[in-house]
Amino acid sequence: MFRVASPMRLFLSLPLPVDCQQILDVLEEPIRGVRWVPSEQRHLTLRFIGDWEEPGLAGLQDALAQVRIEPFLLPLTAVGNFPPRGPSKVLWVGVGAGHSRLFQLRQRVDDTLLRLGWQGDLSTFEPHITLARVADAPPAAVSQWVRRHREYAGPSFLVKSFDLRSSELRPSGAVHTLVRVFPLEA
Repeated sequence: MFRVASPMRLFLSLPLPVDCQQILDVLEEPIRGVRWVPSEQRHLTLRFIGDWEEPGLAGLQDALAQVRIEPFLLPLTAVGNFPPRGPSKVLWVGVGAGHSRLFQLRQRVDDTLLRLGWQGDLSTFEPHITLARVADAPPAAVSQWVRRHREYAGPSFLVKSFDLRSSELRPSGAVHTLVRVFPLEA
């Protein structure tokens, strides 16, 4: 039987070391309407690419493999929710003001994608790690969680690579699959 290739839903992320993934478990609390992201799926989304045709995947990977920047440290610090006003949809932990290399990496990735003809959304970059998805949670409970943990200070982690991942949406939540790891240094 002939199979027609369908586009892959792709994104680029900064992986968290396993110890950082697990340290964030201390922020989980039972709140009705809040679904916590499993530890192993936690990451910082560098760029959501969206649908990409499979025949062009090798060219995308070759281009991304040319992105270089010095490794850098990012702290796990403070929590918040998106959107900040109105019903929350996401609970997150931040990376402080980030690091200038984080924003350089994002720009180099964007430049690479644009050269390949990508026409995605270039909206503002607000680096964070999604901890939970919120659906019909009591607003007061979400606000209390944010207040309780707003001073959170976790460890810093060394960013020495970025990942290309595919995302498959399922009723139980998105499933992320590693496609390739790109080291920041040659």
